[in-house]
Amino acid sequence: MPALTEIDNPPASLTADLAPLRAGLDADLPARTADTVLIGTWNIRDFAGLTAAWQTGARDSPKRNLADVCAIAEIVSSFDVVAIQEVRGDLTGLRTLMRRLGSDWGFLVTDVTAGQGGNDERLTYVFDRRTLRPSGLVGELVIDEATFGDAATPLRHQFARTPYLVSFASLDSSIAFTMITLHIDYGKKPADRTPEITTFANRLKDDAGDPDEFSRNLIALGDFNIDRWDDPNGEAFVSAGLTPPDELLGQPRSIFDSEKAQHYFDQIAWFTSGDQEELTLRYTKRAGRVEWTKYVLTDLSNTAKSWRISDHYPLWAQFARPG
Repeated sequence: MPALTEIDNPPASLTADLAPLRAGLDADLPARTADTVLIGTWNIRDFAGLTAAWQTGARDSPKRNLADVCAIAEIVSSFDVVAIQEVRGDLTGLRTLMRRLGSDWGFLVTDVTAGQGGNDERLTYVFDRRTLRPSGLVGELVIDEATFGDAATPLRHQFARTPYLVSFASLDSSIAFTMITLHIDYGKKPADRTPEITTFANRLKDDAGDPDEFSRNLIALGDFNIDRWDDPNGEAFVSAGLTPPDELLGQPRSIFDSEKAQHYFDQIAWFTSGDQEELTLRYTKRAGRVEWTKYVLTDLSNTAKSWRISDHYPLWAQFARPG
């Protein structure tokens, strides 16, 4: 796999090329501290194979190259943990990213989801071993077939890409939380997404108040393919009590969004009871997106950027230890 070895020998110009991105991340994101955890979610478009070169030629395929992976690594390294969607069966991109991040970083990844709706995708967490450790629980949200088609489970079959759950804790165990990520099947029309979104929200509702340490701080994140907050899918997302922070409500998710057309595909949310968060962690009221398009590949069209980096912006939220 030549991409893995070449990533160790970047050209001298790469540092200068990535300097605006690094400066932008430092300015736009809160600094990581021992008392907080900075989580992210990012759909990295078709994260699979690479062109094993530092520049992409006109005839090269795929378009994503080693410099692009370095830019992705700069963004990922700004967080304690990132849930990544659209990692594909071909793990070249992910393995090259991990090599660029270095031995301080780890990852957890599902196997490939079979079937047409699965789109050869995996769900992935990338985390900084210096600040977090997996604390014991991993799982997938699988539905009892006897409940298919009822009010709480409008699905007629399992999720196209089974939601993936992992618990994490800080190295001193003062911060503990469980993340569950998914990528809703886009379908042929928006109504095709509603059963998965509704079932996901309803199935997590009971777990949110569970005193078990693994689920006490339950944070849902990923690509829910919600077009608008006032459409049936937006309403289904919040109907069971999942609540995104106010700081994310007006944030465009797609690099193709404009003032006239915005989407709310990606989400970070947790359950609330009335106006109280069902978390022992403290949300710091800091959340946002990484508008990486301001800093790299600024001379390319959005379509070209989407294949080099992604068509999505990463979302992030910061939490602090209890007390």
